[in-house]
Amino acid sequence: MGIARRDLLKWGAGAGGAAVLGSGLALPPSTARAAVRTTPRGLPTDSWMGRLNGSLSLLDLTIPGTHDSCCENPAYGTEWSHTQNWGIPQQLEEGVRFLDIRCNGLQGAPDELGIYHSDAYQHLRLQDVLDRCRTFLQAHPGETIVMRLRNERAGGQALGDDEFMRRVNHYFDAFGYRSLFHFYGWPTLDAARGKVVLLADFANPWGLINWSSGQNEYFDTQDAWQIGGLDPLGTKGRYIVAQFDKAFGNPSYPKMFVNFLSYAGGYWPKTSSQSIMDRSVYPYLNARTQQRARFGIVPMDFPDFHVNVLQMLIDKNVV
Repeated sequence: MGIARRDLLKWGAGAGGAAVLGSGLALPPSTARAAVRTTPRGLPTDSWMGRLNGSLSLLDLTIPGTHDSCCENPAYGTEWSHTQNWGIPQQLEEGVRFLDIRCNGLQGAPDELGIYHSDAYQHLRLQDVLDRCRTFLQAHPGETIVMRLRNERAGGQALGDDEFMRRVNHYFDAFGYRSLFHFYGWPTLDAARGKVVLLADFANPWGLINWSSGQNEYFDTQDAWQIGGLDPLGTKGRYIVAQFDKAFGNPSYPKMFVNFLSYAGGYWPKTSSQSIMDRSVYPYLNARTQQRARFGIVPMDFPDFHVNVLQMLIDKNVV
């Protein structure tokens, strides 16, 4: 079914206006945001990067993130496509600094990109996400946001390489977002403050930081989301722990470690996330709260259910 332009504008303007709770109820904007949290080590979650030495490379940090960052509503797909309860503004206020943004085209909007989980449109456009990032960074100039921008290549709005690049360039220039981004090579924190560091998960000849879900010159990634055997969630937990251990044992490694805590593979994201956190992630991190570590980017589902894990990851930067 085609999406009318007026509906695109309506959805873009309205998204994020209320905080969606796990129950599916929405709070009005005036009550949606709680007071700023602080981590167990006293870092304000909305501005924790601003407390760090600006000469640090992003490669030296532990950066908590979200997987399929905009998939807040199971009505836009099913519970399979539902991976978050917090919207982008609250994720950033709570300390998330990596966003996983996946795009297809939009019928009736030939220059624009919509946010998708596979072929399930999330009723947001890329400009809605970028505007929310810019608003946050203007209010918190000591922070940076690391963004994976992915060509999702799914459904009737899938885009080829050339068309996806054309639309991305349109966002940079015609829509005026180019100055929001840091494009080339891993920066220091000072160089990245106030910027979105772009990780390009789309074909391009531009020399960007090119994403890998395995290994390339920029990344060492664990993203096992479908595993066979009798206990796939236990196996996923062991993969996560092994990646944490590899990062801890290689503090000068010249690549960014990425360690996805999320898993699909026939489970609802809420079910798999809870099991993996309880069995593997929380016990590992809780036993090492006094241990300095550079774990890299750590994306998760439903951080609102796992605030303890989110804050332990933030605190890794100041142990």
